Amino acid sequence: MLQTVGAPTPSKVPEVTLGFWLIKILATTLGETGGDAVTMSWLEADVMTNNGYLIGSAIFISALIVLVAVQISAKRFHPFLYWSVILASTTAGTAMADFATRSLGIGYTGGSLLLFMCLMAVLGAWYRSEGSIAVETVNTPKVEAFYWAAITFSQTLGTALGDWAADKGGLGYEGAALVFGAGLAVTAALYYWTSASRVALFWAAFILTRPLGATLGDFLDKPLDHGGLALSRPIATAVLAALMIGLVLLLPQRAGGHPRSA
Repeated sequence: MLQTVGAPTPSKVPEVTLGFWLIKILATTLGETGGDAVTMSWLEADVMTNNGYLIGSAIFISALIVLVAVQISAKRFHPFLYWSVILASTTAGTAMADFATRSLGIGYTGGSLLLFMCLMAVLGAWYRSEGSIAVETVNTPKVEAFYWAAITFSQTLGTALGDWAADKGGLGYEGAALVFGAGLAVTAALYYWTSASRVALFWAAFILTRPLGATLGDFLDKPLDHGGLALSRPIATAVLAALMIGLVLLLPQRAGGHPRSA
């Protein structure tokens, strides 16, 4: 069917439902174990010289750029393509956050503040350019570029926040996961029982799911003496990938926006 001239371009992001958030949390957990598998396992010798995180960041950022370009050039919504970009952004976020907080020596607090400012700068530039940062407006290449930049910085910020809460905050991986899970529960309550901005709640939830996934991923693969379960990173990554693929296949995935956004 030919598209009517002047008609709005269909959205290429999925409708935000409970299934969306379940897959997002799995993707962020997978991004943590997958990112650690590369930077801490395969590049272990380079990590010891502070080069592993830089090399890992370069690998994942390159993959992310390619996938974002494919996503932007696509004519319609493709579930596996969309979630592949999300996964690339979360693995890139893991490596970049580790590089910022460890290799650059600015620590978890400094890294979190730096990444928060970067995210706010992207969202601010997006709002000034388009007058909105709502997900239902993601239907042009320019807006998609803003969207994926914001997604990547939110994933990177979430990684740093998760590490900060677990280590500097003294909560441990389980405690940090409970705190971020509680934050998501509060966000859901505000969504269902108040008239708070749906756009603000979406971005709050998107940021919170990342440290939740990061702490869950760290809990799975970090050594026992660091509060983790010391599971094999490649095996944990493979299991999480299988679960994520299963959810994408089983749960409805259709283009849309944020429910009740009006």
